[in-house]
Amino acid sequence: MEVTITSENFESLKNGAQPLVVDFWATWCGPCRMLAPVISELAEQYDGKIIVGKCDVEENEELAVEFGIRNIPTILFFKDGQMVTKLVGAQPKAVLEEKIQALL
Repeated sequence: MEVTITSENFESLKNGAQPLVVDFWATWCGPCRMLAPVISELAEQYDGKIIVGKCDVEENEELAVEFGIRNIPTILFFKDGQMVTKLVGAQPKAVLEEKIQALL
C-alpha cells in the first residue's frame, strides 16, 4: 500500500533503507486520477522492496517547490537519499516498472 508523503515524513522516507517513489498529484487532476490505480498496484507489487508514496501538491506546496514540480502528475525516484529519475505526466505501468527495477 502506498504511503502519504508529507513535509514531516519526507526526509526520513527519502533517506531510509529502501528506494522511494513519490507521485506528486492533486485531487482535481484527471491524469493523476488515471495514474492512481497503477501507483497502488506498484506499491503492492514491490512491497518490502521500495516505498511508494503519494504527495498532494496542494497540501505540501513546499515539497513541490523544492523539486520544481510545475506539472502533475510528476513521479520522482530516489535511491540513497538522492533523486535519480523524474517522470512528468501519466506514464504506462511498464515505464514505471522499468524505472523501479533500475532502483533495485
